[in-house]
Amino acid sequence: MQNNYFKHESSYVDDNCIIGAGTKIWHFSHIMSGCQIGEDCNIGQNVVVSPRVILGRNCKVQNNVSIYTGVRCGDDVFLGPSMVFTNVINPRSAVSRKDEYKDTFIRRGASVGANATIVCGNTLGEYCLIGAGSVVTKDVPAFALMVGNPARRVGWVSRYGEKLKFDRDGFAVCPATGERYQLVNDLCQLVENTK
Repeated sequence: MQNNYFKHESSYVDDNCIIGAGTKIWHFSHIMSGCQIGEDCNIGQNVVVSPRVILGRNCKVQNNVSIYTGVRCGDDVFLGPSMVFTNVINPRSAVSRKDEYKDTFIRRGASVGANATIVCGNTLGEYCLIGAGSVVTKDVPAFALMVGNPARRVGWVSRYGEKLKFDRDGFAVCPATGERYQLVNDLCQLVENTK
């Protein structure tokens, strides 16, 4: 079968992987058997993608990221340099817990900053933005801007990644795109796409 993706000669792609057309896998990376990588992804240097991981279309994985079994990313997800996933809550070297892996979901358009940690078993909502160095210990709502350890919501961002400023009526406009957002029950929602 002909490969429709680029793999640097220093990287390994095991058998039984599904890798979408247009994907690029850079230096010293290892794509393990049984994972699925969508079209047009960019896998940086020194990245490990473990078995049964799923990456959607157009995901960007920066250098030094290990994506462990149990992680599923939607389309257009950004994983920043050296960010960290876990897949077991209470790991011990002498105790095998492969049957205790927790699922972690990163929804469409979410971005995780450099050196952030995502504790397993949580879901990151669509288009949320996790600040560099943050530690996520619970589910994150769509469009949330999260920072700190443990990560806490400090605002909201648009699909374009711009910080939103809400008026008294609970509406905001993305300064870059003109898209309108509304706060409903302390959650941010896209009202309309004006483009």
